[in-house]
Amino acid sequence: MKKIFLLFFAMVLLAGCNDKNNGKAEVDKPLVVTTTGQVADAVKRIAGDMVEVKSLMGPGVDPHLYKATQGDLQVLEDADIIFYNGLELEGKMSDIFEKMKKEKSVVAIGEVVPKERILNDEAHPELFDPHIWFDIDVWKIATQEITKTLTKEFSTNEEQFKENEIKFFQELDELNEWTKERIIEIPKEQRVLVTAHDAFNYFGESNGMEVRGLQGLSTDAEYGLKDIQNVVNFLVEQNIKAVFIESSVSDKAMNAVIEGAKEKGHTIQIGGELYSDAMGAEGTEEGTYIGMYKHNVNTIVDSLK
Repeated sequence: MKKIFLLFFAMVLLAGCNDKNNGKAEVDKPLVVTTTGQVADAVKRIAGDMVEVKSLMGPGVDPHLYKATQGDLQVLEDADIIFYNGLELEGKMSDIFEKMKKEKSVVAIGEVVPKERILNDEAHPELFDPHIWFDIDVWKIATQEITKTLTKEFSTNEEQFKENEIKFFQELDELNEWTKERIIEIPKEQRVLVTAHDAFNYFGESNGMEVRGLQGLSTDAEYGLKDIQNVVNFLVEQNIKAVFIESSVSDKAMNAVIEGAKEKGHTIQIGGELYSDAMGAEGTEEGTYIGMYKHNVNTIVDSLK
């Protein structure tokens, strides 16, 4: 009886060790930290379950204004690789990334995109537009840098990374085709997208839409009564019926535009909420790049057609 008990006890200990080892294997996955949800989604699609991915900025978070917390600094310190958008999207974190480049792979995926594919701020040509994820073809170029970096760091998984990239890019090509088919449902004269800030220029450029933002490329930019009046005059002259709010930007400015148009006898409605600098909640369709993009397209088309 004593022998049976000892054998049972040994089996329990062995099972416990296996559980701990399994748990450790999960913990010991390489940690990849990203800034935005868009970058995190691309890493997940390329790396699959081979790495643990943490995004610093969740739903509703504005990367233009984001400042790293003490907790963020620890996560960044623990990371094996850091991916961020670059092009000054996360401008308040630039110094942190520069310092950490001395210790590990810290990659700004937007900064590998050829300069001829990057849009500029019309008012300030020296400033690049960082919202590259809204041009699907440009986003594919940026995403390739994720594949290259992962392959360099974890070369034994090169084949899997490449297969995942191919599959992801096929889905992005299908998304691109579907988007263009939906956009043509909007009458040509109504293909005008007006939002709180200039986040959608790449979307407009790649899909044949005129885009107007009340603020500049960054939500850090100030806007005044003159800016509101200019947008109101444009809406009235073009007979635009809808404007759009953004999930990561206050709707105060757009409400002021609606009131300004009302004073001129022109009725404008909120066409819906778009995901601009942040995606939806994790675990939802809008919490993925493709789901976010489809939500935006459906919201825009259904409001303007």
